[in-house]
Amino acid sequence: MSTSRRSVLGAALGGAAAATTGLPAAKAHAASWQLKWSPSANSDGLGAFETVEDDRAHSHPAGHPHIFATGDNWRFNIHTVDRDTSTDRQRQEVTGLRTGANSYLKWTEGQTWRITYSMYIPSTLKATTTFTHIMQMKQPGAGTSPIVVQSLRRLNGKQTIELRLATDDILVGRADLDPLHDRWTDVDFQIEVGNGSAGSVRWILKSGSATVVDQAKTGVDTFLADRVRPKWGIYRSLGDTSGSLQDTYLLLTNLRGYQLA
Repeated sequence: MSTSRRSVLGAALGGAAAATTGLPAAKAHAASWQLKWSPSANSDGLGAFETVEDDRAHSHPAGHPHIFATGDNWRFNIHTVDRDTSTDRQRQEVTGLRTGANSYLKWTEGQTWRITYSMYIPSTLKATTTFTHIMQMKQPGAGTSPIVVQSLRRLNGKQTIELRLATDDILVGRADLDPLHDRWTDVDFQIEVGNGSAGSVRWILKSGSATVVDQAKTGVDTFLADRVRPKWGIYRSLGDTSGSLQDTYLLLTNLRGYQLA
């Protein structure tokens, strides 16, 4: 399937109003979003990311590569036979924002960052009764807990997409998933990295010209230790009881990273 597009969110970032969206008035006049990361799937490929976790348990060699660039998109394939190193789950993900062969961006306490991109969720990538994450914010390192998760969650039989602060189990926002299947959705995610109650997040989804969700949380914990690192791809539990697990994929395009400065 050939599917490609450009996000409309990036164009809005050049204006002063967009640059200060969601910020307290005092900070808004003194700061603006600075572009720090703008990879191209076509030219940068998987070199856009700090690390690539493609079947790290070597469970499905016949499916390699599960993660690859195709045209303007990054594609993440996942199959029902795939297994992670913990065999009760599946994982095909990339991490971090690489800026050079030996350099990548580090999100540290006190900084504010913004990620925009477009995602294509096919109808075969369904919400599940257990976790299915398609974006995470984590502290790097083995065994570290997620800080923020964007997930496809089935609630009372209904498919939804949600953003949740995992540390304190705080729901930021939720929307119906069905209208977003088989089309491109623009994502605008903002995070102020702060410990205890010093953090904040904002999550915006747009489908065409329509805003699907625009929700924020302030006074929340968005930092564990070291730094915060984004992850994208498909990370899901095999414990689903709705029969929703099947071979599927996720497409991402037009990834952009901004720092408030």
